[in-house]
Amino acid sequence: MPSQHILIFGNSGSGKSTLASALATSRGFAHLDLDTLAWLPTSPPQRAPLADANTQLQDFIKGNAASSGWVIEGCYTDLLALISADADHIVFMNLPVEACIANAKTRPWESHKYPSKAAQDANLEMLIGWIAQYDERDDEFSYATHQEFYTRFHGRKTLLTKNVDLESIEL
Repeated sequence: MPSQHILIFGNSGSGKSTLASALATSRGFAHLDLDTLAWLPTSPPQRAPLADANTQLQDFIKGNAASSGWVIEGCYTDLLALISADADHIVFMNLPVEACIANAKTRPWESHKYPSKAAQDANLEMLIGWIAQYDERDDEFSYATHQEFYTRFHGRKTLLTKNVDLESIEL
C-alpha cells in the first residue's frame, strides 16, 4: 500500500486530534499537531512567523518521506495551504458547534500543550467562547475559510459531521 498523507482540519473541539492520534496508532503514521508550531512561547501567545512554521512543516514532511504516511491536524488554514500540495487526502471535521463544545468539556489532558490538566481546564472558558464564534469569524480559523479550503482541494476529500470510530470511515 502506498504511503498516505492526510490533513485533518475543523473547529476546535471537533475531534481532529483524536482522529489523527487514532490514525497514527493504527497505521503507524507520523503525527503532527499544528498547535505545536503555530505559536511562539510567549505570554500572551503570539503566532509564529509563517515562514518559520513552513520550515518546520517541510522538515516534518521530508523527515517522514520514507514512513507509511503522515497525518497533520489543526485549525490553521494558512498553514494547511502551505502543504496542501503534499497531501493526497483531507478530512474536514465539520461538526456542529454544540458538539465541539461538548467535546472540549470532556477533552483529555493534552500534555504536549499544557503543563497540567488544571492548566488546560483553566483555559476552558476561553476555548468555549472561541469555539462558539466559529461560524461568525472571518479568519484562518473560521468555518468559511475551512469550507473554502475543502472546496478548492483537488485530491480525495472526506467530510465528517459527527465523531465516528476510525473503523467506520474509509481513509
